[in-house]
Amino acid sequence: MYTSYIGKKFLELYNKKENKNYSAEEFFNGEFFPLFFHDDSHLMHVGNSPFFQKPKAEDVEKHGGKAKAQLANLHQSILNDVPNMSIFVGYAAKDVGGTTSGQLSSIDVAVDSEEMYASWIGQAFGIGVSGGYVMLIDNEDLMFTIYNGWTQYRKFLKTPNVKDKQIETWNGQWVSYCFSDDFNASNPGAGLQIETAEVQGNTAIPTKQWSEVIFYLSKKYSKEKDLIAYSYNLSQTNTTLGFIKIFLHEITEMYELRDKLFIDKEDTILTDKEIIKLGTFYNFKAACQTGMIGLKALEPAKLREYMPKGSVLYAQGKELKFANEESYQYYQLYKIWITAMLNKTDLLHLAEKIAEVLLKFEKEDERGKKVHATISADIRESRSLVKFIENISELMDKTDSDKELFKSVVEEVLKMPSDNFPLFITLIRFEYNFQK
Repeated sequence: MYTSYIGKKFLELYNKKENKNYSAEEFFNGEFFPLFFHDDSHLMHVGNSPFFQKPKAEDVEKHGGKAKAQLANLHQSILNDVPNMSIFVGYAAKDVGGTTSGQLSSIDVAVDSEEMYASWIGQAFGIGVSGGYVMLIDNEDLMFTIYNGWTQYRKFLKTPNVKDKQIETWNGQWVSYCFSDDFNASNPGAGLQIETAEVQGNTAIPTKQWSEVIFYLSKKYSKEKDLIAYSYNLSQTNTTLGFIKIFLHEITEMYELRDKLFIDKEDTILTDKEIIKLGTFYNFKAACQTGMIGLKALEPAKLREYMPKGSVLYAQGKELKFANEESYQYYQLYKIWITAMLNKTDLLHLAEKIAEVLLKFEKEDERGKKVHATISADIRESRSLVKFIENISELMDKTDSDKELFKSVVEEVLKMPSDNFPLFITLIRFEYNFQK
């Protein structure tokens, strides 16, 4: 299991850094158990594990406490039982009657106790994101960032009436905080502010939006080309999304474009936090189903509301109204993301010119008529490349000016991938409404 791989990888790094020689079992007993399970409030939950079960009274008395009795039961189970999900984190059910029996195999794979102890350590590095999924990422710096947050989580659990066993959710909050401008390395935890939520009478830590975590990872590791995230959900049934590549350089491009497109403007530009907080069209599972997490997966949540009807699924053809600061922020975000997707800033300038020409063309309408306005609207509502060229041709029949511009725009749309055409038309629509 990948949980045990990550556990072993961290242990190797930890032993080297701390000049130790811990086995997985020794680290579990000496470092992990005291922090995660010795107190009644646990940092982590493994379903049906000995830490989930109430120990016998005689075992509690024999071992000197509930937690120590549970630890002894875990040792016995790992020693005597067949590997299963209650002692080997992420593994299959114990037998074919279990809900995760689909992972069972007739192939006799030898699993030693070190593998099972390491799986507990590895699971503690899971980063929880919205949708109930967890990411395990093989990155040394990230592992130690998460590790340093475990003691902070133990301190946080002293908060009255707070829900425990949320280590993956905590890791998502902690990583986002550590990679933000609010983090103070000399006083870790001082600037951490979690907006908790009430869940069944307890104070719970909310799960971070997946895109927010990804943005913070891209900000921290912008010099690295990509990361690989193993994505899954462990519950009554286990769900595996697999190894997903995160293209950090694509995401970082949004910040670079923001600076390039808006830095010389008098108006307030989007801050890093404003970019990070804006939601996405895809949830985490759907983003993973695109095959990778890059620019495409970060499509802004409401963008399709403003795309021409019929051009893409869920397009609504709304007009973007610049009524307040929020609408202007959305305009900036859409403009940045579309320009990054088109991967050609010249197309942004072309869209601006087309919008300008359309507005000028509408003003040439004879009094009481809307012939030019209708042609302009048809162009902005083109749902396909063929329709767009037809509409541009109609416009060219009505005017002798800007012939070279129209020729250029047709040449450009013919060269672009078909998926990008609705984005370019939407860009024209935004520029039209902005200039109007």
